[in-house]
Amino acid sequence: MDKLRKRADEQRDVYQPEFFRLHNSEDKEQLEQLVDAQKPYIHDEMYDQLKELVKSRNPTRPLSNEDYESLIATHLGGVSLIEFGVWVYYPWNNRLVHILDREEFIEARTSRNQYKITKAEQDTLAQKKVGVIGLSVGQSVSVTMAMERGCGELRLADFDVLELTNYNRIRTSLHNLGVKKVVAVAREIMEIDPYLVVKCYADGITEENIGSFIDDGTGKLDLLIDECDSVDIKILCRLKAKEAQIPVLMEASDRGTIDVERYDLEPERPILHGKVAHLDLGKLKELKSYEEKVPYILPIAGTDTLSTRMKASMLEIGRTITTWPQLASAVALGGGITADVARRIFLDEYHESGRYFIDIEQLISDKEAPDAIMERPAEVSQEEMDALIAKVNVSPSAGTTTLSDEAISELVTAGAQAYSKGNQQPWRWKYADGRLYLFYNKTRNKHNADLIALGAATENIVLKAHEKGLEITVSHFPMRTDSHLAAVYSFHNKNEGAAEPHIADELVTTIPYRATDVSITDKKPIDAAKLDKLQQIAQTIPGASLKLISDEKSMAEVSELIAKAERLRLLDENGGHADFVNEIDWEEQNKGIGTGLSELRLRPSEQVAYHMVKNLGVIKYLNKWNAGYALEWFARKYTMSASVIGLLTMPEQDDQSLFNGGRALERIWLAANKEGLGFQPLNTITYLFDELSTAGNGRFPEKAMNDLREMRKSYEKIFSLENSQAAEVMLFRLFVSTEPATPSPHLPIEKLLSFSSRHDS
Repeated sequence: MDKLRKRADEQRDVYQPEFFRLHNSEDKEQLEQLVDAQKPYIHDEMYDQLKELVKSRNPTRPLSNEDYESLIATHLGGVSLIEFGVWVYYPWNNRLVHILDREEFIEARTSRNQYKITKAEQDTLAQKKVGVIGLSVGQSVSVTMAMERGCGELRLADFDVLELTNYNRIRTSLHNLGVKKVVAVAREIMEIDPYLVVKCYADGITEENIGSFIDDGTGKLDLLIDECDSVDIKILCRLKAKEAQIPVLMEASDRGTIDVERYDLEPERPILHGKVAHLDLGKLKELKSYEEKVPYILPIAGTDTLSTRMKASMLEIGRTITTWPQLASAVALGGGITADVARRIFLDEYHESGRYFIDIEQLISDKEAPDAIMERPAEVSQEEMDALIAKVNVSPSAGTTTLSDEAISELVTAGAQAYSKGNQQPWRWKYADGRLYLFYNKTRNKHNADLIALGAATENIVLKAHEKGLEITVSHFPMRTDSHLAAVYSFHNKNEGAAEPHIADELVTTIPYRATDVSITDKKPIDAAKLDKLQQIAQTIPGASLKLISDEKSMAEVSELIAKAERLRLLDENGGHADFVNEIDWEEQNKGIGTGLSELRLRPSEQVAYHMVKNLGVIKYLNKWNAGYALEWFARKYTMSASVIGLLTMPEQDDQSLFNGGRALERIWLAANKEGLGFQPLNTITYLFDELSTAGNGRFPEKAMNDLREMRKSYEKIFSLENSQAAEVMLFRLFVSTEPATPSPHLPIEKLLSFSSRHDS
């Protein structure tokens, strides 16, 4: 066994066969010695090869056996069959093969190319030199080009060896395990056509050898095909190809994606279609971590154009899979596409640059109904507002003060700076007959969240009115709770019996700076006096209760529950995922609604994940696979850095209680920010629990429903909510902030406030 292994090791890097022409006495002697020593497997099909050759030269008539014998004898010219042509020995598999000599071999082997490729075109292609970097898709490209004889020379570069996990997409024999990829591919090519020139770069491409790879002294490459995984090499090879004015092809296998960059015709063309022009390419060598490389990977991969299944797969990398998946079918397709494009470039038939998709799944697929789009609730119209106002007693009561448009605008501006779930701002105001009316765009499933937001906005208006020296009375739900009218505000210059009390008026100065803080900071304890102050603030709203936990065990348990809830929300095809998508301003258009992606302070890899999750098709795949556990990280990273996790509750589940809970929330939040504390809602879990209890068994898939029920038990135990009928207003984290967070943008005042034509300003 040791001798066999030693012999295998000696042949491990060999990829060039040996040629013997028996009319040469030295070759004949060497071959005889080789046969005696190695006893190779002999394959001699020379007669059949000659039949193919003469048949291709006589296409106009059918040939009988006698015709073949006569034509072959004439062709041999007295040379014995065994001495005709070339004997090729492949030392790595100990096979000796008898084939036609170079020109006749090429003629016979490519005869079926005619007229897809003419003889003149074949001669042109034979002069071309192609460099291939990376030999997964690159193997398919290289072998396809060799089979078609789309070039005369191949330079292959890859530093890796064949592993069993490569065998899902690389067509090669198991005895090549552990063999360098360049060697395995070169051998396969030599076994198809030993007259092709193949050169191997077994160390892969480096800064030191890229120059010789492109021009090794025997001629410059005519085409570079990039199929490597390394970001810095992708950039480096393009910079060098551009400098040498060599076209570059890259096939990405997913969706049949192929990049064409014609530096031969466009020497000033920016690399990668200009998609990395904003990046400092000089720092490539310094990049170590995945996070650092992501900005360079994104434009190369084209994350927005990846297939849905690939996007879903990306979210499983590092959890259930180790790297990007690739399939043999996609690699085979990519090899064919790339070889085809290369041939047409060489034959001066194609001259463009660009990124193209030959998406088989899209071209050949079932017709599917489009996914339902969850639209924003319809705006409450001016006509609806006026109709509701007309039904309410709007006659000014004694002492009611009529305010100027400017004063009303200041009050509403303060109200609009309040918290609303996902910064969706469901409120609208109208000033008529000396009163300010608060309306809201009712959403089908988020009624509780809207009520909390309306209460928060009302708190800000009360604080602002007090700052302006005004007394204010608030009439809640003057019609009924299912109406679009939530509250009516009346203003007075002196205290009326029903006026709002002056509680925590000093918080008004914090209104413009109140912000959701998504910072990840080192966990530090919060001064007990500050937490006591928040408890006292909460108690200024009758019935409000603020539970704060800071012990490590409870924090860890809540953290896990919150993380699981975030995953369940994102995987919720019936509303949760749509909420996530609608709450983010993906294009950073600063429309004044939702949360800008940049506000979330995501790491580059997290931004990629967010864009992947945005696609409902991705969610469907994750659900189908019972996967997506990496999505828990979005929430877990925040809870892990929390100093305290708080839960604000109100005693009842009714609308008035939730409205007042919103007021309590706004006070607590303003007080926390005033004390230099970061505040971030973690309310996904409470919304899911609310929907579980109100929407019935069909709202969630059975597994998610069971998970939520078990989570609820743990949650109730942590916060001592067993048998409680309390309304959960807000779950949030508190931490010591290192710098003030930036408030989210809000809709302009003219979209939120209107004035009745009858009012007297």
